[in-house]
Amino acid sequence: MCGIVGIIAARPVVTDIYDSLVQLQHRGQDAAGIITCNEGLHIKKGTGLVRDIFQARHMERLQGHMGIGHTRYPTSGGKSGDEVQPFWTSVPNGIAFAHNGNIVNYLQLRDEVITKRKRYLNTYSDSEMLMQLFADVLQRCIGHNPTHLISDSTFFDGLCIAASELFSLIKGSVSAVSVIKGRGLIAFRDPHGIRPLVMGERTSSDGKKEYIFASEDTMFYMLGYTLIRDVAPGELIYVTEAGELFSKIVQHRAFTPCIFEYVYFARPDTMMNNINIYRSRLRMGENLGHLWQKRYGELRPDVIIPAPSTANTMALSMARVLGVNYSEGLYKNTFIGRTFIMADQKQRRQSVRYKLVPQLLEIKGKDVMIVDDSIVRGTTSKEIVKMVKEFGAKKVYFVSACPPVCKPCYYGVDIPTHEELIASSKTEEEIRAYLEADILLYQQLEGLVEAVTRKGDHHIDTPCTACLGGTYIHEQEGQ
Repeated sequence: MCGIVGIIAARPVVTDIYDSLVQLQHRGQDAAGIITCNEGLHIKKGTGLVRDIFQARHMERLQGHMGIGHTRYPTSGGKSGDEVQPFWTSVPNGIAFAHNGNIVNYLQLRDEVITKRKRYLNTYSDSEMLMQLFADVLQRCIGHNPTHLISDSTFFDGLCIAASELFSLIKGSVSAVSVIKGRGLIAFRDPHGIRPLVMGERTSSDGKKEYIFASEDTMFYMLGYTLIRDVAPGELIYVTEAGELFSKIVQHRAFTPCIFEYVYFARPDTMMNNINIYRSRLRMGENLGHLWQKRYGELRPDVIIPAPSTANTMALSMARVLGVNYSEGLYKNTFIGRTFIMADQKQRRQSVRYKLVPQLLEIKGKDVMIVDDSIVRGTTSKEIVKMVKEFGAKKVYFVSACPPVCKPCYYGVDIPTHEELIASSKTEEEIRAYLEADILLYQQLEGLVEAVTRKGDHHIDTPCTACLGGTYIHEQEGQ
């Protein structure tokens, strides 16, 4: 899971890309990078948070009216600085590339890129492999002639051929942005649309159209962009340096976006696949409330408290359905990162205590319901229950807005092994006992899918629910 952004404008783009990466920081805290382009490619990458990587001297040399950026949450490759995106290659013509997703058949394609296509790879990143694979096909389409001798429409045809071949070869998820020196900005999304990618537009002071492509539209308003639409599954969009836009859906398959984006990753102020994240989470809480009524009748807690902050919306809606007081009884220190993407269990457990502080008056002597977005490893959930009990709760009910996460994700969420998933080896009763909760309630899968898909002209065939026990997309296709 990562955050990507690409901008082409009538003025230098580095500041807008930097501001965009800050707005996408929730999608990756490990590293970040920016590449801008004018007569050449200008690069700055580093590990850590966006604000710590880019200094004034870096911003000054990142010249150009088009560029791309990336915030990293690694699901492929290692954690060294060599793996930080965006990547670049000089052939053909100079290409910079940033990718959000994960490739299941990476090793097979890596071997093909190296042995059959004779392209050199510096890292074990699937993103670098994708870039070299894309560049190889593009070079075969346009030849070795200088790209300025090729018309935009011919160049676009070559881009579409390259994307189509890429989609035919890969098993996994791809949302990508790229700049090509002397040509323009491109964006494309795999035919299943697993990872998000949205498009915005604004008009410069001299009337020129300017475009942005990003994982989420969280930065559009502050930068003056209007959300146009999502990049469609299987679509490639090419914006020339002159601002002319070409687009084509190069492959059609079932539209199966990741459901975990709605549960956890995306910011609540995001529109994704024409679905409002905030409203979908309200519906998750509503469905949870009805499920609680069905299971436990008139039993009610004294107070409902979210595990902040993704679950705030879900808990508020559930409290309304049950007619129970809502309280932010766990204060969150916003300067601590997201525990789900911490490096290891010990670090996650420690960071929960640093990040969350129970409020005594909201908890002591009460039956407390804690609503969280999900239970993945169980580490955070167990610590939260323990803290609330230490602050004097009589009973603790734990409710998850997501069904049990019982299988690894191969499409960009860092859940690589069954051993890390508490639901893969324990029953719900065993999980309740491990958490030391008095009641444990999981959302049912049909309730979650209904909450996500109830509203919006989204054209989703069915969300990807493989990590919740569903079928992996590449297995559905017999790949």
